[in-house]
Amino acid sequence: MIFLSQFIITILLLLIRIGDGVILVAQNIQKIAPKSNPNPKNRTIIKSTYQRVLHISLLTKFKYFSLGWIFSAIFIFLPLLSFIFIQDLPNPTDLTLRHIPQTTKIYDRNGILLYQIYASQNRTIVPLSNIPLSLQNATIAIEDKDFYQHPGFDFNAIVRSALANLSDNQKIQGGSTITQQLIKSALLSPERSITRKIKEIILALWAEKLYTKNQILEMYFNQVAYGGTAWGVETAAQTYFEKDVQDLTLAESAFLAGLTQAPSTYSPFGTSPLLWKNRQHEVLSRMTTLGYITKQQASEAYQENLVFQTPQTPINAPHFVMYIKDYLVKQYGLALVERGGLTVNTTLDLRLNQAVQKIVSEQVYADSYLNLTNGATVVMDPKNGDILAMVGSKDFSDPNGGNVNLATSLRQPGSSIKIVTYAAGLDKGLSAASILDDSPTTFPGNPPYAPVNYDGGYRGKIPLRLAFANSFNIPAVKVLNQIGVPTMIAYAKRFGIHSWTSPEKYGLSLTLGSAETTMLEMSTVYGVFANGGIRVDPNPILKVSDYKGNTLEEKQTESNAFYSANAESNSAENSSGERVINQAVSFVISSILSDNNARSLAFGSNSILQIPGKTVAVKTGTSDNKRDNWTIGYTKDYVVTTWVGNNDNSPMSPSLASGITGAAPIWNKTMTLLLAKKKDEKLIPPSDIVLKSCYGKMEYFVKGTENTVKCNINPFPTPTPR
Repeated sequence: MIFLSQFIITILLLLIRIGDGVILVAQNIQKIAPKSNPNPKNRTIIKSTYQRVLHISLLTKFKYFSLGWIFSAIFIFLPLLSFIFIQDLPNPTDLTLRHIPQTTKIYDRNGILLYQIYASQNRTIVPLSNIPLSLQNATIAIEDKDFYQHPGFDFNAIVRSALANLSDNQKIQGGSTITQQLIKSALLSPERSITRKIKEIILALWAEKLYTKNQILEMYFNQVAYGGTAWGVETAAQTYFEKDVQDLTLAESAFLAGLTQAPSTYSPFGTSPLLWKNRQHEVLSRMTTLGYITKQQASEAYQENLVFQTPQTPINAPHFVMYIKDYLVKQYGLALVERGGLTVNTTLDLRLNQAVQKIVSEQVYADSYLNLTNGATVVMDPKNGDILAMVGSKDFSDPNGGNVNLATSLRQPGSSIKIVTYAAGLDKGLSAASILDDSPTTFPGNPPYAPVNYDGGYRGKIPLRLAFANSFNIPAVKVLNQIGVPTMIAYAKRFGIHSWTSPEKYGLSLTLGSAETTMLEMSTVYGVFANGGIRVDPNPILKVSDYKGNTLEEKQTESNAFYSANAESNSAENSSGERVINQAVSFVISSILSDNNARSLAFGSNSILQIPGKTVAVKTGTSDNKRDNWTIGYTKDYVVTTWVGNNDNSPMSPSLASGITGAAPIWNKTMTLLLAKKKDEKLIPPSDIVLKSCYGKMEYFVKGTENTVKCNINPFPTPTPR
């Protein structure tokens, strides 16, 4: 009975609070009186009459309506609400920190443990007196500025968040107070529902009647998640700074205060490690506005160099694990990921990943004379999108940005993006035999655009096959000028590039790699052609189960793990994905990129781009001023994307030769490893491919384009590069 009476009193307080809100609305409406009238003599009379009428007809009616609604709710609806909520509503008198989270485990595709995410075992409870005032004020400022004034929930904050969430231009916002966050974390499930929100508000009101504000704040600091295995503020201080919480500086306090909203997003060890700095600035600014600190103190704290401790939890394939964690948080929420005891089976082949990591680390070290300090590699199965390996840097533990995942970072792709240009051109009627003019050309504009080839030379009129295979710049720009920039952007989006969010700012240099993209996106693009024109998006997950064994998501996929059975690959027709380009166009692209003779003009006949005895399509790319160097190649079974450069975007040595040094050796060693036990698979022309003699050689044409060029002319000389 005591429980029920307390519950009823809490409901009553909630209803009265809502009633106050309704009355407040009425009072605001009352203020909306006529401001002008055509007849100034009548303005005062009309205004006075309006206010009296509005006062009687709105304010009074709203007051009586609210009171009537409250009393009706007490006697009519309250018994029903009580029955619904009381049967499973926790009692805040039992509010403790005894909740034991379950450990989430992440495995590779062969069942090898990659990482464990746990919480309850890594928590040290501290009294509020041990928590510095700077951290208390920072947390209140950024999370709940009216903490000491509200009764447990903030009606105005809830309204603001609701209005913000209705706007497409706003990110989803919450309106939870510190008390509500404590209730949700300690007593309620992480589900997102109206019912849980109502329970949260009721229990917050109730808890505020049972505990002082300082008691609630102390419980909050010892309950809240700070990312990874750091639960509670003491553990967070030890995890990130290896010090007691009472020894935190203002700068460190501001960092931790900002972390709780989205620990995975603002983590210094995540995929976007610099976001925490912006969040820290936001916290310091809020503290300044509320009068907790001065502008000078905020400036000094912001400029303080924070030294973070490297995570000590054993972790395999760390870049991939952090990528998986971000994925899980977006899918299921942070609470379920860090406390829900999920079992996550991923697509990664750990032993392959370790082998590729070794290749990347050793080659970057060997090529350090080229002024390159980092490298990355992604291996993907194009048939199902499975990410088999993800090496995001030469060394995750490197203090100079080793934790930054280059596989998901935006970089300029250089000439590797030309595959989109030529695929669009072939789809629009060009052929591998179409003649392109590799001659100096200036395109009108402001300023005019005059592209040059990487070696400064020109070859005159040459077939598209040679222009593409040797990565000559001028012909590619001319093809883009012919099809149009919007067309290329449309094809790129179709192939899997979603980073080009402002297409209006791109010009003809787009085909030379001026627009940034990611290694995963480029893997998807090249996977289209490995897969016969079918796009299959990257997939990192095989199965996710909860702690009870219930399947939350599962993907049926044929195993193509390198260290598993080395099963024969499936054909493109068995791929699950979306056809985004004609199979014949895809075949011609693959034919050009696997033609070692065709690319010998630029790379020689025995370059590192060739895998002896294997049919492999490959393309290189180097961005402006040699800030990024790529090599991307594929078979039906694998897409291997490699990158080298510097995290700070500084240029590499001018002596770096695209296709010979840089990313190419990493790509060659990785692809050689993958194909060592694989039978060679020749390209098989689809039914709508026409084979015809052209310029003294046999050439492939998409059916319908075989008569668009004059193939009976004598082979033309190729000018010497200059």
